[in-house]
Amino acid sequence: MPTRVIMGTDCVRKNADVFGIGKKALIVTGAHSAKTNGALDDVLYSLEKRNAQYAVFDKVMSNPTIDCVYEGAEAAMEEEADFIVAIGGGSPMDAAKAIALLAVNDIDKKDLLTSDIGSRALPMIHIPTTAGTGSEVTPYSILTNHEKKTKASIGAPCLFPSYALLDAKYMDNLSMRTTVNTAIDSLSHSVEGMMSARANIMADVIAREAIRIISGMLDKLTGGFLTRADREKLLYASMLGGTVISQTKTTAVHSMGYSLTYFHGIDHGRANGLLLGEFTEYTEKYAPEKVCDILKCMNMGSVGEFKEKLSEILGEKEKFVPEELEMYADIAAAAGGTRNSFHCPERDEILEIYKKSLL
Repeated sequence: MPTRVIMGTDCVRKNADVFGIGKKALIVTGAHSAKTNGALDDVLYSLEKRNAQYAVFDKVMSNPTIDCVYEGAEAAMEEEADFIVAIGGGSPMDAAKAIALLAVNDIDKKDLLTSDIGSRALPMIHIPTTAGTGSEVTPYSILTNHEKKTKASIGAPCLFPSYALLDAKYMDNLSMRTTVNTAIDSLSHSVEGMMSARANIMADVIAREAIRIISGMLDKLTGGFLTRADREKLLYASMLGGTVISQTKTTAVHSMGYSLTYFHGIDHGRANGLLLGEFTEYTEKYAPEKVCDILKCMNMGSVGEFKEKLSEILGEKEKFVPEELEMYADIAAAAGGTRNSFHCPERDEILEIYKKSLL
């Protein structure tokens, strides 16, 4: 994981030298959050201190589309930007990676999700404003794929950001709903990392630390109030989870959750949380020692206890009908993330996990 991580209050302003990686930045963000939480002001301060020019691309929506990142790449080329600054949650950071790639590579839209994307991208600085995706330290960009009615990823070492600047003050006024959903997403990354076919000793060491931190915050997440110190812990754990999946990738949980997001608009982290308990129970049948290790990190004695805690945090579930779950099972069974699971579930097993989780 080659990204240099710098964390602390006011780290964007205190590390203005980082913004000397180019002469002109394209700032990639959403329409609102970066302008209200102070992150954009801090970035502009540091860019101006380095006498760097900039342009802003603030058209990134939740679950960014392929069209969106091609529009962003066009903006980067028109502005002659030579580096990217991403500000926001997972959506702006994922979009920024694809924009950094497409600004220096001629890749047809129909080939983006299927071709070898090469080894060139503009250098990037990522500034997360939520504690969930860990995208600031991964080589993946997750995009909405309307053709297959799901989300899909592109990945290559060139998509690792050069720098990740982590400041929890940007989350001071983050809603509890978003805080909970992103924390569950972060927890899912580390739990899935330990249940991945690509799990390894070092990734497990990092995952255990992240799981301990987040599980120690679960009661506070249901309590409705977090201090700045609490948010710093979540931000740190999110970065650790990103480091884990940069090595292990994710599992069937993410592949299954994408349909809940695509068809129902359910937040990505919440979608993972709705499925994580049952998938953990499924994995326990084939890798009891792995699941036991995960539960120890959470100071829990059983998967049932884990499922109860997730239900308490997530609250009332959305409504589903069996027929739609059949379609979701077909989609998830063909996904690469499903095949990355320590024990790859068959299509009917995926359907059963959906039913136990959602009906």
